[in-house]
Amino acid sequence: MAMKIRLARGGSKKRPFYRIVAADSRMPRDGRFIEKLGTYNPLLPKDSEDRVKMDVERVQYWLGQGAQTTDRVARMLEAAGVTEKKERSNPKKGTPGKAAQERAAAKAEKAAAAAAPAEAPAEEAAAEE
Repeated sequence: MAMKIRLARGGSKKRPFYRIVAADSRMPRDGRFIEKLGTYNPLLPKDSEDRVKMDVERVQYWLGQGAQTTDRVARMLEAAGVTEKKERSNPKKGTPGKAAQERAAAKAEKAAAAAAPAEAPAEEAAAEE
């Protein structure tokens, strides 16, 4: 049985509240879970102690049993100092989208066209002297 430590959503519409749970990976996100390990309330300020609460001993137990964490839970565990920070690489994250790249190319062409006539008379004047 593949175990996951993940978030199960609760709360009403536009008022999210999550439980940190240990669950079989085949079960639905908000479905059956084995054990509740903590809570996460994203509506609270980031520096609030009540934003993320978890039973660290039980989390370490499940990690010892081979449970895998989801990316969001892994980040919470890193912030709590339970696991070591992993190196993440997402080189595409900072690149602009297709439309923005087209706008940048058009702007560069316009700038090059504006710079070319300004340089031409200066070169002709230098050649005449």
